[in-house]
Amino acid sequence: MEESFFKIIHTSDWHLGQYFMGKSRQAEHHKFLHWLIETAIEQNVQAIIVVGDIFDTGSPPSYARQLYNQFIVKLQTTGVHLIILGGNHDSVATLGESKELLACLNTYVIPGALADINDQVITLGNTAGETQAIVCAIPYLRPRDILHSEAGQSGSEKQQSLQKAISDHYQSIYALAKKKQTQIKADSGHLVPIIATGHLTTVGAKSSESVRDIYIGSLDAFPSSAFPAADYIALGHIHRPQIVGGAEHIRYCGSPIPLSFDELNNDKTILLVEFNNNQFVAATPKQVPRFQPMHLIKGDLDTIEAEIKTLATQYNAAQPAWLDIEVSTQDYLNDLQPRIQALVEDLPLEVLLLRRERKQRLHSIESEIRETLQELSPTDVFERRLALEDWGGDTQAAKKVRIIQAFDEVLNELINKAES
Repeated sequence: MEESFFKIIHTSDWHLGQYFMGKSRQAEHHKFLHWLIETAIEQNVQAIIVVGDIFDTGSPPSYARQLYNQFIVKLQTTGVHLIILGGNHDSVATLGESKELLACLNTYVIPGALADINDQVITLGNTAGETQAIVCAIPYLRPRDILHSEAGQSGSEKQQSLQKAISDHYQSIYALAKKKQTQIKADSGHLVPIIATGHLTTVGAKSSESVRDIYIGSLDAFPSSAFPAADYIALGHIHRPQIVGGAEHIRYCGSPIPLSFDELNNDKTILLVEFNNNQFVAATPKQVPRFQPMHLIKGDLDTIEAEIKTLATQYNAAQPAWLDIEVSTQDYLNDLQPRIQALVEDLPLEVLLLRRERKQRLHSIESEIRETLQELSPTDVFERRLALEDWGGDTQAAKKVRIIQAFDEVLNELINKAES
């Protein structure tokens, strides 16, 4: 059989329009999208697949929409196919409003689960009209779109129902893709790969602080064994690049820029995915340049001061570095913030987050609890512990709500058991 090579870029979680602790990411995203087009040309790829969370919110700022539209127009001139999948941060309506127009620009947009699943099976061809790949284009699946709730179900039964609904959705679309693959083989004699996508959490995936939990209260993670036997499965939602379940062909590519300081230790990548006929060959990470310098500094005040002096020599006022500073000290310093600000004054450094070391925050509340335990209720202790955390931002605020709800449920259950 004559060899037929096909290459795609797998990327996800752009979060266009994100404001990070009051800072816009516009400049970073602009540079990334320019770099992505250059990379697509340099690597001679046939398609770019963006697996969800194109935007950071359902109502992105106008500049984020402009970046998105400009990227599509510029990419169209290269002849590279573009597939856009909706994520849990994306609005189905926002992504869907221009899908017919963008279809004229070599771009396929699947904002959410479609009424006709045939529309989620996309064939990608070359300029000669030959089909090169089939994509099972599956976006973030909202439970209401694929699941009919039943009254009286337990939590475990709801989990099983949602997992089955997601699995059935995948298998139905994969069956259509296999049928199309067979027809293409009969017509041309060539096998083409089947690529599936997904924006969800899989069992064992390692997330970061910036990842918003999905399927809360019903399904926390989807088992990789429930995916269909596609040649490659391109996943989004988790911001750290990783292989799923030891399977080289099931991958998260990660986000292209750090969306929280705890992502700084991981390279930011896109994946260059290669096929020969219908055989998956390799998914090679390509590191995305760091367009905004960011640093996490931990230690006592002397260590922090030394690191600040070193960093100050590496940057200039045109692009100051962003800092997350975690101070470890046994002493309670009520003037900590002005002391740190004095260290960075007139330097090309900006402190976005300043906090005491976690174990010191815990030590503080433990000391207080030991002193006044007889006077505090469980709710008092819980509320004081909550007060030690930074709940700024939508993700942390949502997490706080879930923690409070879980605490209330456990406390009520214990009270009811004690009274019965």
